[in-house]
Amino acid sequence: MPYCTQADLVERFGADEILAIARDETGMAIDTAVVERACEDASGEIDGYVSAAGYPVPLSPVPRILIANACDIARYRLYDEHASDQVQKRYDDAVKFLKSVSRGEVRLGISTGPASSSAGSVQMNSGRRAFNGGGF
Repeated sequence: MPYCTQADLVERFGADEILAIARDETGMAIDTAVVERACEDASGEIDGYVSAAGYPVPLSPVPRILIANACDIARYRLYDEHASDQVQKRYDDAVKFLKSVSRGEVRLGISTGPASSSAGSVQMNSGRRAFNGGGF
């Protein structure tokens, strides 16, 4: 599941901008398949960085900062080679943040491993002998 959606992009950047960079063949609507692919690509890029830090991917729940980064990355991908300086800077900032996460300099505030369970835990039971005798 991607870390951002078309609705997230529209909320952050406006319907007019998303329509301008992801028009369907009619030119009147947003091409949802193109937007979904950009969101999936952004999520894959994020997974590459956060998995290097030991986080299990895909992340669930997704930290809000990663939703914002996913939107910036997806937007950059939608612009392709026509990205403005602002779009480029936001993409670069997202990648810089993700590199910090991958190096362990920034923590996401979520578990880096599977949920803890009692399997494999050490338990103490005083009052009973595990071994009796044997010369040890």
